[in-house]
Order: sequence, then C-alpha cells, then structure tokens
Amino acid sequence: MPQLPFLLVDAFTTQPLSGNPCAVVLDAETLTPDTRQRLAREFNQSETAFVDHTPPGSTEFTVRFFTPAEEIPLAGHPTIATVSALLHASRVTLPIDGGSLVLTLHLLHGPIRVDVLAGEDGAPPLIWMTQRRPVFGAVHAPEVVLPLFGLTPDDLLPGAPIQTVSTGTPQLMILLRDHAALRRAHVADAAGLGRYRAESDFFSPHLFCLGGATATGDTFARHFGTPPDISEDSVTGSATGGMAAYLWHHGYLKSPDFIAEQGHDMGRAGTVQVRVSGPPEAIDTVQIGGTGVVVLEGSLRGDL
Repeated sequence: MPQLPFLLVDAFTTQPLSGNPCAVVLDAETLTPDTRQRLAREFNQSETAFVDHTPPGSTEFTVRFFTPAEEIPLAGHPTIATVSALLHASRVTLPIDGGSLVLTLHLLHGPIRVDVLAGEDGAPPLIWMTQRRPVFGAVHAPEVVLPLFGLTPDDLLPGAPIQTVSTGTPQLMILLRDHAALRRAHVADAAGLGRYRAESDFFSPHLFCLGGATATGDTFARHFGTPPDISEDSVTGSATGGMAAYLWHHGYLKSPDFIAEQGHDMGRAGTVQVRVSGPPEAIDTVQIGGTGVVVLEGSLRGDL
C-alpha cells in the first residue's frame, strides 16, 4: 500500500533538538479529519501539520494544523516547519542564484503568505510568515487570571492590560513585570484554567516580559496548554504575533522590529524575528520569521 512521508522539524532554530518540534505529514489528502486528529495524538507534538499533494512546480499548498486535542486555524511554528519540510523534500525550490520565493498556504480560514529567503553562508533559508490583521478581544481581570498561574496582580507589569489578541489564533496576553515572575509562573489550577478558557475568547495563554533570555532578545515568553495538549510550548509563533501586536498597540515597543525568545529554560531555545507594520492604533500586518531543521524522516503506513 502507498506510504505517506512525514518529517519531524525543529522550528525557530538552526540547531537540531532546539526550538519547537513539529511533525509534518505530506501527501495527506486521503486522510480523514478523524485520522488526522488521531495521528496528532500519536505524534504528541504541540502541533502536527498535514499537507495535501500539490503538482510539481506549484507554490500553493493546502495545509491543516492539529494539536493533540483539536484542529486550529493558524499556527506559527508549524508554518515554519511545513515550509522547511517542503524545501527539504524538494517539493519547492529556491532560485538557483539564491534570492527569494513566495508561497501561499491555504489554511482552515483562508490563505496566508509565506516568503522564503535563501540563507547566507550555508545557513537554512529564512521563512517569513505573514499573519492575519490583529483583532483585540476581551480585557480580563488580573485577580481572576493570575492565580491560575500561581501569581498575584503584583506580578503584572503595572498598568498592563490582560487582553485577548489574535493574529489568526486568539491568545491571552499577560505582560509580567520581570523575568522572576515569568519563571515562577506555572499552571496552578489546570481545571480552573480549563473552565476559564471554555467560557472565554482565547485558545491558550501567553505570558511574557520585556527583555530577552539572552542579550540578543527583546522579549522572553512562556506559553501554557491544557490537557490533552502539552503542558508548555517551547516556541509559539502564533502567540508571538499576537504578542507583537499587543506590545506595539499598547506602546511597550520602541521599534516594530524585534527579536522574541522562548524555550530557553526548557532546554529548547528558540528565536523569532518579528516585524509589525502600521501605526500602533491601526496595525496592518504582523510577520514572524525563523528557520527550521529537519531531524527525522519516515513514512506512515498506507492503511491508516
């Protein structure tokens, strides 16, 4: 029976076993949504990407993203991983003289643009994902939200609103006062977080502070999940886009171009390049950029 190729790709890193791993299944058009969901649970990564077969030479791909629990409309590190996998498998190729390539990924809620730039001096290609125009959602009460993570309102950066922001996937933005507060954070009440999430307008919470984990970074973040999804995501591209929109909109960034860091305390350091276009009161686009490294290739049984 035909075999379906898959790759495991570490996104937002140039080093294997760093960044955020994502399974990418190619030629997946025969797989039902139920089978895709079961495979996402089997791979047990924060997300698994499924790419339908596309004729050679095409620059448009149909892609779906699944967590172990559900399908999601947009995700950052799976986008970087998917394009890295397509390049590695020669499903797309950069011009011989280097340069760049523009791809279109048709996701659950419509297409997104991805720009691929040739790496310099043997480095992996740099992949830029253009996310959706930001939508600013509900503002949440600190005294309700912060205890869910073992924190108090004093751990919040003074004056910073807790707000849902979406650049394709709605995430709960929580700007903390310093690295110490961020490192203390944990899911103190998983059941309570699950109930609050079910009643609210966000997919998952993104906690962050100003100042990177290293001298290179401008922000440092952590991203938590609820069962059966993984408990903490190492580098979260969709939430980084929402975080960028939040920080620019509320005046916490000096420049709309910056470096976001995540995963360093998990032993999976990841780096995201970020660009925000448009004034703070009317953001036009948010882009996140990064590289991916293939660490594993295999095939799925054709009788799944």
